Amino acid sequence: MSLFDAIGTAASGLSAERLRMDVVAENLANAQSTRGADGQPYRRKVVVLQESGSTFGATLDGAMRNAASGGVRVAAIAQDATPNRLVYDPGHPDADERGYVSMPNVQPVTEMVDLITASRGYEANVTVMQTTKQMFTKTLEILR
Repeated sequence: MSLFDAIGTAASGLSAERLRMDVVAENLANAQSTRGADGQPYRRKVVVLQESGSTFGATLDGAMRNAASGGVRVAAIAQDATPNRLVYDPGHPDADERGYVSMPNVQPVTEMVDLITASRGYEANVTVMQTTKQMFTKTLEILR
C-alpha cells in the first residue's frame, strides 16, 4: 500500500463520516415532525456503509501485492424499521380519534451517540491524512 492509497482510503472515510453526521443532524432536526410531505411522521434515517473493494479474499490478495484497498463507500441511506412512538396528546392537530399522536422513531440520545461516533471516525481519518502528510515530508527530507 502506497502513501497515496492511504490518503485515498482516509478521504473515503472522511466523506462517509461527514454524510453520517449530516444524516444525524437531519434526524435531530425532524425529531418532532409529525407530518411530512407524504402525510406520515418522519422516519429515522441511517447510513449503510460498505467496503469499496470486493470480497475479503480479493482485498487480502491486493494487500499482499501492495495494491490499493479501496476504502469505504455509502451503500444506502435507509429508513430505520423501528415503530413510531405513540404519545397521548388529544389537543395535537395530528392526534387520532383516541388522542394519540404518532411521533417519529428518533431518539435524541441514540442520535447523539451516533454523532459522537461519526465525529470520532472523522477525527481518526483526519489523523491518518496528517500522519501521511508528515511521512511524505520526512521522505522528501531524506531524499535531499
